[in-house]
Amino acid sequence: MEPISVTFLSFGVILLVCSWIMLIITSFKNDYAWGLCSLFVPGLAYIYACFDWEKSQSAVWMAALGWALVIFSL
Repeated sequence: MEPISVTFLSFGVILLVCSWIMLIITSFKNDYAWGLCSLFVPGLAYIYACFDWEKSQSAVWMAALGWALVIFSL
């Protein structure tokens, strides 16, 4: 792999993990059940973001940037 591809992939994965952690924190602040579901099933954190867009839009944009970097690295 090219060094720039590895760099983009690494930063993309880091952004995805950080956005997931931000969504877990946001969902725990709102509702305990959503927080537990988001913790144990990572995909549900992004479904929660659709229901509470005002509080979680920064984490979703961070995840979108992370996915863009991951796709661009391939």
